[in-house]
Amino acid sequence: MRTAPRKIAVMGAGSWGTTFAKVLADSGADRGTRVQLWARRPEAAAEINERHTNARYLGGTVLPGNISASTDFAAVLAGSEVVVLAVPAQTVRGQLRSFKAAMPAGAVVVSLMKGLERGTDARMSEIIREELDWPQEAIAVVSGPNLALEIAREEPTASVVACTDQETATWIAEACTPEYFRPYTNTDLVGVEIGGIVKNVIALAVGICDGRGMGDNTKASVITRGLAETTRLAVALGGRLETMAGLAGLGDLVATCSSSLSRNNTAGRLLGQGLSLAEVNERMTQTAEGIKSGQAVLDLARGLGVEMPITEAVVMVLEGTLSVDAMAARLLGRQLKSEGELA
Repeated sequence: MRTAPRKIAVMGAGSWGTTFAKVLADSGADRGTRVQLWARRPEAAAEINERHTNARYLGGTVLPGNISASTDFAAVLAGSEVVVLAVPAQTVRGQLRSFKAAMPAGAVVVSLMKGLERGTDARMSEIIREELDWPQEAIAVVSGPNLALEIAREEPTASVVACTDQETATWIAEACTPEYFRPYTNTDLVGVEIGGIVKNVIALAVGICDGRGMGDNTKASVITRGLAETTRLAVALGGRLETMAGLAGLGDLVATCSSSLSRNNTAGRLLGQGLSLAEVNERMTQTAEGIKSGQAVLDLARGLGVEMPITEAVVMVLEGTLSVDAMAARLLGRQLKSEGELA
């Protein structure tokens, strides 16, 4: 049985990277675990080291004393038994190429990222394995209803740690178990990743409904049918049906579609209020992955022959070929079918 990791590297000091670093540090404080964040901006690293805050993303949240930060990625990676990736999904391939020579042998790589790479339609775990030539059993994913600010405030939260190797999943879960954060394990890496990816696109659709002043009936319909879309794609890729009914499927979908803290819901709401995509991107201080991954999700679905009408409508809105007013009519005007149909 592995002992608790002595050093963990978290690559990315945004809201979720910093929050998960706090989770790991709180969990490992009494076991001698050190957590080091890699920050791109020197002022962010200095603030974390000197004030124990990351105000840009987490306000006044005070970070544990066993967290430090550096802009030197090689120093952060050196000696780490776990490497957590928390960079924007569309930049991860380039980042991994920079990190590769400094990656510590034998480390478990954990992805916090929820997106598909545009152009390749690759999931984050696939990119990690390809770019680092890393063994599948040493790649894990953390996903679930995990709004960073709520976790930073230590509001009780559950999540999923997925890895094809159950022992690895359990080891990572044991490394992130402070009183306020409860990880469950799952070996369905594909299902957990797809749940975290597609929910961002569905949250854009729900946000658009919010922005147009539509009611709860409409939003509940979009969420429910969005779960059906997500399930169809996950199953087509080899994911398990039951994963979609759990925290990484339904749980993450509900949280992302319902919360004002959700970047994707916020972006959708702005689109629904009539802002252009350029104006939305200008307003957003953090990446809304649904905007970046929507086309990749649709391309992947089409390649597998999977029908995803909500995703298709959202992509058309993002492209400017469908108005937000016409989106609801397009969805409700589809051919009648049984609710239970997955295909």
